[in-house]
Amino acid sequence: MMRRGAALLLVFVLGGCAALRPTTTDAPQPLPPQVVVQIDAPEPLQRLLDTHLDLARLVRVAGGDASEPISESELRRLENATPAQARALLATEGYMVAQVRTERESTATADARPRVRVIVVPGERTQIAGVTLQVSGPLGDEAAAGDSAAQALIDEWRSAWTLPAGRPFTNAAWRDAKNNALARLRGAGYAAATWQSTAADVDADSACATLDVVAASGPRFHLGELVIEGLERQDEKSVRNLADFSTGAAITEQRLLDYQERLQRTGLFEGVSVTLDEPDPAQAGVATVHVRVKEAPLQQATFGVGVSANSGARVSVEHLHRNIGGLRATLRNKIEWGTKRSLYEGELASHTLEGLYRNLLGGAWDSIESDTDRVYSMRIRLGRAYETQRQERLWFVQGEQVRVRPFDTSTSASASTRTDTTSATLNFHGTLRNLDSIVLPTRGTSLAFQSGAGRVFSADASGPVQPKSGPFGRLHVRAQWWQPFGDRWYAQARIEAGQVFARDAVEVPETQRFRAGGDDSVRGYAWRSLTPQVGGVDVGGRVVATGSVEIAHPVSEKLPSVWWATFIDAGRAAESWNGFSPAWGAGVGVRWRSPVGPLRADVAYGDEEQRWRLHFSVGIAF
Repeated sequence: MMRRGAALLLVFVLGGCAALRPTTTDAPQPLPPQVVVQIDAPEPLQRLLDTHLDLARLVRVAGGDASEPISESELRRLENATPAQARALLATEGYMVAQVRTERESTATADARPRVRVIVVPGERTQIAGVTLQVSGPLGDEAAAGDSAAQALIDEWRSAWTLPAGRPFTNAAWRDAKNNALARLRGAGYAAATWQSTAADVDADSACATLDVVAASGPRFHLGELVIEGLERQDEKSVRNLADFSTGAAITEQRLLDYQERLQRTGLFEGVSVTLDEPDPAQAGVATVHVRVKEAPLQQATFGVGVSANSGARVSVEHLHRNIGGLRATLRNKIEWGTKRSLYEGELASHTLEGLYRNLLGGAWDSIESDTDRVYSMRIRLGRAYETQRQERLWFVQGEQVRVRPFDTSTSASASTRTDTTSATLNFHGTLRNLDSIVLPTRGTSLAFQSGAGRVFSADASGPVQPKSGPFGRLHVRAQWWQPFGDRWYAQARIEAGQVFARDAVEVPETQRFRAGGDDSVRGYAWRSLTPQVGGVDVGGRVVATGSVEIAHPVSEKLPSVWWATFIDAGRAAESWNGFSPAWGAGVGVRWRSPVGPLRADVAYGDEEQRWRLHFSVGIAF
């Protein structure tokens, strides 16, 4: 009996397993909606209604479910509710007197589905007729008492209002304008600012709206304590020195963002956050700012490979020690080997001191090969730097030895270009920036200025005319401009000019002179080739002027970071301005705006050489 029961159980189990086998028939395709909804309205409003109307949404959701068809009574209910719902939706876009009706077509469609039409006549759109913006609280009181700074802040706040008279009134624009205005007050240091009242008086008959807002500023917040968290190996004083404000200073959003940016730029930290504690008006005079950091590794090595039309293929290695010997200083060493250029750079730089200054001691050895010669230089410098997001300043004294070795010394003229100089200079370099992005700018300006004065202490050459030692000076300016225009078009321009001041007989060091041509100068010509020649050997010029204009546009909407460009360049280096005549180059190229900076490839035609030349630059660090 037990055997028969077991056999019977086995039959049922196997039968159940067979029922679990996957079916080989195709899954049923979703059925088309049982009702067709047609919305007759201008395109933007049509999308709005199709997205949010219950009738349209329910038809999309339930239309394909044959097990739950829409009943006639439910369809009729949705039809009746649609006009009121549509008018409410259209009012959010400023159409306060819209007329909406629904119609059920008496004739069925080809597939026997009924059609419901939603007919919309939006009417006139409501416009902003007037705006009143007021500030109460301490900020308003200060302005009323004649405080010019408070009044200037209110004027700036009013001018930044994003929904002025003449603009269409929409719920979204009204909400965004209020949020933006309140964020501006909080960002200006009034972190507890709120709305005292906001009102939008809409006259549907005249299609006009009047806005009236009053902001309660609350007290302005001032720094009481700076709390720093996350330090292990780095010194707290270095972090505090990067704050360009002290106890009692107003805490503005821009001030905190600038401080955070400076901390990130030091390279000492992988992560940085600078925040104001939860704003408590009772503690506004002694507010706490928290600085939270995550330190970068104490030491780091970076290897790189690259190739460019200027300097050829290259490999590099760089070592960074972020706190050498506990001195609150960074030590950087870099070695690069290249086809046309090899160099070593070393720098010992203090962490930021009070006033955002850094002291530095550096040295370098450099070898640069051009078409006709190779220039070797060794230098050591001692200086002080000041760096912010918008400007950089560097003062330094420098001692330098320079050797020029021409490849051809078969004539006395070419042999005379073989020189050795030793010099000392006092220098100032400055940069001013106003850019939307330092790495990938599309709008703004940049100005770089270099000046120096010094003396050549020894100068030797192989030719019959021996150069002389003596004083010299040097100026160089480079200005750049970026501007978007039209539909995703981008323009940029560059101009540079420089001059060396010295007697003709003084042998100014080759590194203090100028050469032009190449990727970042005048495209269509070889690197450093637009320069004077002596006996067929290139020598640096005492003056230089170059300029460039470029227009670019993304290749397609699917590749927004890949741009094509067209450009025209001009300029050269020369011995003097007398008879100066620029060389011209023009061409086309492609740019990839990568996260680490733009990678470029250009094809340019040099007018003087009557030939095309490829310019490119690619580099990878790892």
